[in-house]
Amino acid sequence: MSNSNRLYYSDPFLKNFTARITEIRESACPGPGSMWQIALDRSAFYPTSGGQPFDTGLLTTASSSGSQADIPVDQVKEDDLGTVWHFVQQPLPAGAHVEGHIDWTRRFDHMQQHTGQHLLSAVLVRELHAPTVSFHLGAETSTIDLTIPAIAHHSLERVERMANDIIGEDRPVTISYASREEAEAMLASGELRKLPDREGTLRVIDIADLDRNTCGGTHVRATGQIGGLLIRRVEKVSRGVRVEFVCGLRAVRAARADSAILSETAGLLSTGAPELPGLVKQILADSKAAAKATQRLREELAVYQAAEIVKEVPIENGSRIILRGWKDRDRDFVKLLASRAAASALSTVVFFRAEENDPVRVFLARSSDLKFNCGSLLKEALASLGLRGGGSPDLAQGEVPAKDEPALRALLTDAIHRAVTATDPA
Repeated sequence: MSNSNRLYYSDPFLKNFTARITEIRESACPGPGSMWQIALDRSAFYPTSGGQPFDTGLLTTASSSGSQADIPVDQVKEDDLGTVWHFVQQPLPAGAHVEGHIDWTRRFDHMQQHTGQHLLSAVLVRELHAPTVSFHLGAETSTIDLTIPAIAHHSLERVERMANDIIGEDRPVTISYASREEAEAMLASGELRKLPDREGTLRVIDIADLDRNTCGGTHVRATGQIGGLLIRRVEKVSRGVRVEFVCGLRAVRAARADSAILSETAGLLSTGAPELPGLVKQILADSKAAAKATQRLREELAVYQAAEIVKEVPIENGSRIILRGWKDRDRDFVKLLASRAAASALSTVVFFRAEENDPVRVFLARSSDLKFNCGSLLKEALASLGLRGGGSPDLAQGEVPAKDEPALRALLTDAIHRAVTATDPA
């Protein structure tokens, strides 16, 4: 649609318009049926561009019988030649006249977020010398990426307050046009924030006494229509920091959702919202202390239980080989038990199994006076079954399907006997 009239350029508040279909083509779609792409001689539908999503709405046309058909516009895209295509699910004849109806709720939301981005980016440059390098307008929140390493919390609060002060001043947001030469002169003099890499007439968006920037998107007429700006969070990204924000009713919905979460959490903890941070810190500290105490108890239990297990198995032919499995112990505890049992007596080898799940987790450990390599033994035994595993000389682990565990046990028992015999000084 490079030669057509883009109505949103001059009037982003236009909700309805008439147009003629200049071209139609069938397009593949992932689901059943076909998708059709329609080009118009004039349109107020905004295509995805510059971080701002496309408009949706309806194309209305009258049939030869006089009945009216309302056809949803599901997506709007611009191709490399500058043609804007309206995606619909039924074809219309080229040359037909249609009425376009913009989904105004979606459009105005995008206008608030996009103008809010201009405002926030301008304040960040002015106050923190932090230029915006990219913008994304999402379904729930919007983000800008800045080329600075970090932002202090107090600086973020100051920027947010200044942005909302400007919203409250209801400064005019105006549209003008400039030639490439004029725009370059404005950029050189500092009047223009940035300049796109293209020729021809450029569209300039001006927030009074704050920002002048080339942009093809849709914007509100005055900053008051942004309706408020709320910075949600900041995160580190590869080229700097990413600032997430919301404007207008999105900010209201976000604040309401946060309030509901705080109220529910405070109710669960039987406290007021202002007391939540201190209470959560105490809960985390108590949980950390409880975890340490639990780990100490697990260590003590493992040492005690390992000693009892070792007592039950005598040394035969110069070594003690203990084979045990548990269905009611977690893997970490069985591993700890294997390590403690092997360390509690000389000439001891253990093959323990955590059988609470399938595959079974197995552990092979030896006492320090035995010199064979547990990692190599277990690796070779598992490999013979087409499995993988291994570890250090004194402790190894792996996984085996429950049906194959008896075969692995037999292989390891034989390998352990041979290894102990090979290292027996007698």
